[in-house]
Amino acid sequence: MRYAAIGDSFTEGVGDELPDGSPRGWADLVAAGLAAGLGEPVRYANLAIRGRLLEPIVTDQLDAALSLSPAPTLITLNGGGNDMMRAGVDEKRLVELTEHAIRRCADAGVRLVLLSGADPSERLPFGRTVHRRGEALTTAVTALAARHDLLMVDMFNDTEIRKAGYWSSDRLHLNAAGHRRVASHVLTALGHAAEADPVDHGPTGRRLLAEARYYREHVLPWLNRRLRGRSSGDDRSGKHPGWTTVEAMPRV
Repeated sequence: MRYAAIGDSFTEGVGDELPDGSPRGWADLVAAGLAAGLGEPVRYANLAIRGRLLEPIVTDQLDAALSLSPAPTLITLNGGGNDMMRAGVDEKRLVELTEHAIRRCADAGVRLVLLSGADPSERLPFGRTVHRRGEALTTAVTALAARHDLLMVDMFNDTEIRKAGYWSSDRLHLNAAGHRRVASHVLTALGHAAEADPVDHGPTGRRLLAEARYYREHVLPWLNRRLRGRSSGDDRSGKHPGWTTVEAMPRV
């Protein structure tokens, strides 16, 4: 098994940081779960970069993934979340870009698995717009996957993961529990049943001071980057641009 993951912060693993500050995330957990399920090492690459729009994911990242030697046997693709946060997004174009990736993987003889990102809209500013766009894209990509007989892991319509206990303080990225839940869905879809630990969601509701801190620490910096034409992923590269070996853990 040679597994390559492409995408944005969702696939990079932002929100599920290790003690040294580096992101782990669901794709890392899937690689480990595949190694455990198969009982043998898995070669793993992760070319996802936070902030990336869908077009560079299905061009630059996909080019790099298909150029790995030896070639991947499995690629996961998620993207479009950053596009949907921008004005004037062309949802039809996002579907076309996804189909471009599907055809390239098919031509290369590489299995492609599609994922929709979890829905963060409930606690976001302009959340209704984000939800509407995400719902439309998920519906279109699900139909696309069906036409091409591809596995589609739909996290957008998973109502459990929308709860606050699965999200980081920025309300945009999943936390460790959220990434574990995504990994469990992906592994189960791939035939390696896995369950995520239950989550204590704590008290609900919002406090005025907490809301003010949220806007100061997360919303305003995001708006500032947009105004300057910057991205959180500028000058970053994929965390595992080449093959790394994930060992199968001994059974206990």
